[in-house]
Formats: sequence, structure tokens, C-alpha cells
Amino acid sequence: MANPSAVCNGHLHYHQKQNNLLKSGISKKNGMMKGIKKNGVSNGSLYKKPFIEHFEQAPMYVAVFTFLSFGVGSVFGYLRDFMRAWGLEKRNIATEREQQKDFVPLYQDFENFYSRNLYMRIRDNWNRPICSVPGPQFDLMERVTNDYNWTFRFTGRTIKNVINMGSYNYLGFAETDANALKTVTKELEKYGTGICSTRQEMGTLDKHVELEKLVATFLGVEDAMVFGMGFATNSMNIPALVGKGCLILSDELNHTSLVLGARLSGATIRIFKHNNTQSLESLLKDAIAYGQPRSHRAWRKIIILVEGIYSMEGSIVRLPEIVSLKKKYKAYLYLDEAHSIGAVGATGRGVVEYFGMNPDDVDVLMGTFTKSFGAAGGYIAGKKDLVDFLRTHSHSAVYATSMCPPVAEQIIRAMKCLMGLDGTTQGLQRVRQLGRNTRYFRQRLHEMGFIIYGNDDSPVVPLLLFMPGKIGAFSGHMLEKNIGVVVVGFPATPLTESRARFCVSAAHTREMLDTVLNALDEVGDFLLLKYSRYSKAAHPELYEETRFELED
Repeated sequence: MANPSAVCNGHLHYHQKQNNLLKSGISKKNGMMKGIKKNGVSNGSLYKKPFIEHFEQAPMYVAVFTFLSFGVGSVFGYLRDFMRAWGLEKRNIATEREQQKDFVPLYQDFENFYSRNLYMRIRDNWNRPICSVPGPQFDLMERVTNDYNWTFRFTGRTIKNVINMGSYNYLGFAETDANALKTVTKELEKYGTGICSTRQEMGTLDKHVELEKLVATFLGVEDAMVFGMGFATNSMNIPALVGKGCLILSDELNHTSLVLGARLSGATIRIFKHNNTQSLESLLKDAIAYGQPRSHRAWRKIIILVEGIYSMEGSIVRLPEIVSLKKKYKAYLYLDEAHSIGAVGATGRGVVEYFGMNPDDVDVLMGTFTKSFGAAGGYIAGKKDLVDFLRTHSHSAVYATSMCPPVAEQIIRAMKCLMGLDGTTQGLQRVRQLGRNTRYFRQRLHEMGFIIYGNDDSPVVPLLLFMPGKIGAFSGHMLEKNIGVVVVGFPATPLTESRARFCVSAAHTREMLDTVLNALDEVGDFLLLKYSRYSKAAHPELYEETRFELED
């Protein structure tokens, strides 16, 4: 059985295989220019349009210098640890008390090595507090440090009108316009801020019923249930759906909430390679042929866990192929649309609409309201029997406080706007504007020579930095140009694949995007980040892979 942690840790092996395929599968042309392959060609009957994703391999010298950077950083880290141990440098980290030296340690010294010696050097690039709505621009509270990022103090100065390229405000509904928020204000005055009870006790209001009916109509399914926290929608509901004697087949890059829910369920977990339907089918065949370990009894349930858009890669799930496999092997499909609902599809109804599929093909539709809807919480939708079961057995329904009414009203307002029930076409215009902004931003980055990951239609745009020293430098230089970005490194990514992650919004104007792109062009030249060896590079066709290694 695969270790559940491989859902997060298998990323590196996946990209190593991608790199090998990329080398062998893309023909050279005119020395540096290489061909583009469109995913889905071999499965043309399943895809109604080209399915193109980009995962370009870094040049060899970049990989070498990345490993060398971590090596040098580790050497100096051990040197500083030695100095701290002998009192030559102040020890800022938590340490064990001398009186408790014989106890089991609370602090794992070696495990914290990375945090105190590498992460701490660039810690100022994370957790920056903002003091405005996270719209296309925000205000940032300035802070400084006098002890190399161990502590911070605020200067009292506010950095105004920073272009926001990090928030998940895909459709621009995170806003403070008084006219737009009239109904939310009304509900706040009527219901107050909190419920003070769970859904199963006295926490179900008419606003929850209205919202659930609207979500079901929006998705085209029989019923839906909403929850107050997006993360808990996964982690607390998966254990209610599967348990001992069940098999979970999880994409290796699934979100932590899915990983936690799978672990808490007690079910057997096996990992398939990211978006690789051959790897998934092999696991399905083995599950059907051999059944449970030792007893070889048939599995009570087999459920496939995938995401619509993968938030760290920008890739879109191969839903037509996965649905085909699910039907072939009589498995269940759980689809997490946290980043895709509202962001893709002609009318913002997620990857199901993006691929022109029937919502009934997905057994469990999950999504969150924290991104495209500018609110909080999540939903589970599908057949009425499924939702009725969760109303009784979901840990969130039994123990968690209900969604507060003003938040429910914000979701209703945004969803009605998308559906055109507000009497305008503003929602549809936002969806189309997001698509235009996404394609424009990605195309320009390709043309500049950056290595970016993901699907051409994904508003999540990872730009590869690779070397650890460039993480802080990139973020700092962009902030100097009044642009707020999110930078990501190990352990959220593989050790050698540090990146900046941009989230495109419908609220971004073309002028804002051009300002960001011009700044990226300058910073890219200054930090030597334009690693791409050709203008466009396509994801290798994984379904043509004839052999692959599976995690034990």
C-alpha cells in the first residue's frame, strides 16, 4: 500500500518522468525550436477541443546550480548551528530545557534545520498583512526586521495600491462596492454575524436552504449541502463516505484537505501519477483483480479523488478520460472544484461544463466559495440520496458551526450574478474577461521566455524560479515595483521547483496586466529567470506511455 504522504511527495518523481518523456517525445527544429504536442489527440473522441498543458524541463545548468545552492546553504546552516551551540551566535529558536533533557524532545532539531537556516532567511516574503479588500489592488502594512526575520515590527506606514497577483479572486467578487453589497448588508442587519449552533441542531436557516437550492440548480444536480469552511468540506466529509474496506485512488498532487480526509477515513490509499490515466487504470485493474490485501475480498467501494484545477501546477484534470475509466471499472468519482468552479467553463460552471460533460457523470461534486465567489465555505453536490446521507453523517453537519448568513448572502449574490438571475449579463462578462486575461497573461509570459506550468485556460499560472536564492529576490523586486506576488518553495513544492504563483482575475484591467508583465520582463532579465529554450512547450502525452513505475 502506498504511503498517503506520497500524495504530496510524489511530485518530484512525476516531473522526472515528464522530463524524460519531453526529451524523447519532442522533435528538434532549427536547433532550439521544438514541436508542440496537443494532449488529447489520441483520445480525440473524448475531447471537443485541444487539451494543451505546459511542463517544460529546466536546462541542465539550472538544475545543477539549484542543487548547488541548496548544498551551499546547508553547509552554512551547519556552520551557524555550530556557532549557536558554542554561544558564538544568539539562539533565537525554541530549545529543550536542560531539566528535561531525558524526556522525549518536543522540538526535532534536525527536522527544523530547513526552517531555521533556509526558510528564516527569506521569511519576510510570506504572511505579509494587508489592510484592505483583496481586490485587483490592495494596501499592504509595511514591516521591518532587526534580527534577520526572526521577529517583525510594523512601521505604521501603508503601501498603497499594490497590484494583487496572489489572491484567488478569480471573478472579482471580493469587492466593497456599496451597491453590490446592499443585500449582504441587509442580511447582516437581519440575522447578525453568527449562528451559534450546528446544522443538525438550531443552525439551519432559510438562507442555507435557499443557497443549497441555488447551488443545485447552478450545477445541474438534484441536491447540495453547504458548509462553513472549504478545507473541512473535504477533510470532514470524505471520512463519512468511505472507511475500512474501501479503496481510495488519489492523484499524487491532490490538495492537503483531500489528503487529510483520505487519511482520516481509514480506507486504503493508493496514489496514481498526476493526471496520468494509464497509471490510474493500472491501479483500477489491480484493485478489481486482487481485491483487498491478504483476504482478497472485493473492495466495498473504490473512489477516485481528483481536483478540477491543481492549485500549484495550474493543470486541469483529464475529466473525460477519468470518467470513462470510472464507468468501465464501476468506481466512484470525487471531484474537487475549489479552483475551477466559476473560473472555467462557458458560464463558470467548472470543468464539467469546460469539457461539455453531464454533471451526473461525477458522483460527488465538491467546491468552495472562497475563491470565485469572494466568500467562505464549501459545498457537496450530487444525487439527493448522497446529500441526505451527508446531512446525517457528515462531521461538519454534526459538530461544526453553520455558515453565517451574510456570507451565505454573498454567495447567493455572486451565483445569481453568474446565472443572470440579477437581470444583467455582468456574471457572464466576468467569466469571459477572466478567460481573456488568462490567455493574454500566459501568452505574454511564454513569449518573454519564462517557464510556466499548466493549462492554457487555467487562471493559476506558476512561473518557475528554481533556485532558492531567487525566491526572496523575486518577491522583493516585484514589491518594489508595487506588485504583490506569492512565491512558493519546499515543502509545498519539490525541492528543485520553487516558483511564483500568479492568480489572474477578471477584475484585472489590461493596463494592470501590462504593468505586471513589464515588471516581470525587467526582473526576469535582472535575475536571469528566462529559462525557456523555446516559445512554447507542451506537456508530454502521458497516455502514450507504455511503462511506468507504481508506488508500493
